[in-house]
Amino acid sequence: MSSISNSVISIILGGGAGTRLYPLTATRSKPAVPIAGKYRLVDIPISNCINSNINRMYVLTQFNSASLNKHIKNTYHFSAFSTAFVDILAAEQTPDNPGWFQGTADAVRQSLRHISNLDFEYILILSGDQLYQMDFAEMIAEHKKNNADISIATIPVIGKEASEFGILKSDHDNLITSFIEKPKAEILSDWISDTGAEMHAAGRDYLASMGIYIFSKKVLYHLLKEEYPDATDFGKEIMPHSIEKYKVLSFQYDGYWTDIGNIYSFFEANLALTQEIPPFNLFDNNKIVYTRARMLPPAKISGTTLEKTIIAEGSIINASRLESCVVGIRARIGYGTTVVNTYIMGNDYYETLEVMADNISKGVPKIGIGERCYIKDALIDKNCRIGNDVRINGGKHLENTDHPLYTVKDGIVVVKKGAILPDGFVI
Repeated sequence: MSSISNSVISIILGGGAGTRLYPLTATRSKPAVPIAGKYRLVDIPISNCINSNINRMYVLTQFNSASLNKHIKNTYHFSAFSTAFVDILAAEQTPDNPGWFQGTADAVRQSLRHISNLDFEYILILSGDQLYQMDFAEMIAEHKKNNADISIATIPVIGKEASEFGILKSDHDNLITSFIEKPKAEILSDWISDTGAEMHAAGRDYLASMGIYIFSKKVLYHLLKEEYPDATDFGKEIMPHSIEKYKVLSFQYDGYWTDIGNIYSFFEANLALTQEIPPFNLFDNNKIVYTRARMLPPAKISGTTLEKTIIAEGSIINASRLESCVVGIRARIGYGTTVVNTYIMGNDYYETLEVMADNISKGVPKIGIGERCYIKDALIDKNCRIGNDVRINGGKHLENTDHPLYTVKDGIVVVKKGAILPDGFVI
């Protein structure tokens, strides 16, 4: 296994502006968005790398990167005697390139000069906004065994999802023979693959690219520097061209994987963690999800009925009932409150009793959620102040809207970071 750590560099793409995850990305980059109450999205690919014994990583960012930089600086510390690191590479202006990253391929191309002095054979390219647990060592072993130039991790998907992905076909040796980016529904029948009996039974007949790539070093440098020096995107440009010239391998992954592309998928992925046997397993001895170690007290719960709810440390909960909820760090929920089908991200700090009393005298609610509230189908961002007797009733009956305090998308009410909802507020 040690040979893997010496031969592989991982590049984690921080994503663009993340507009489809707005308002969660209004003040933070997509990989910095809190997930499962105590982690950040970027912790997922980094943890997958560490669990695969890949411990040299670069995270590429350019939008709202301050909180991401702080999280990585405070979280990933390795021994002074190891070569392991997680470094941020922010988009930078240089004499030969005055622009921002223009796409996935351009971001990697601009970063090559920072990694070229390191010793490695393979580059693993990952997305910073996906939820999955994968052993990259298996994928790298297949790449080596088949003497491949490029490997693409693939996952079988149903027809309804196929138009959202790069779809490909492979031969009996798993070599990719054709690739199309986001095919139109009318031509999908031409792209059905043999994904195996179990996948066919589930209607998952199309092989989709997961946006996870392994490149042999020389091939990547040649593609980005010489063959396609102006190509900006791997999926749209590099991959379709490479299939004709290089040995491109499909590595089929059959586990749980979801692309956190929009508010609905983010909301569903978080609430799925509350199921009896969740598709993404946080309770695994070997597939640990790493994050910042906070020195927080255990959660304190009083008089609350809990149903399918996960609660992060440092929370103080006096609510009547929580059902299908994810409750983040330092969350505070008052007496008589009912919360259903909701992700509460929690708070970055505690208020003292003196500060609470001072705020109440000024008509400002305490940080957290007040008393006698009813909240359903909502996503409460960090550091919100929700007063007493507030009603938030999300659902398909609500139209999409963007209000200074909240946004509604696909029936989900997203209360914006730091928003103050006064007593009796109704959505």
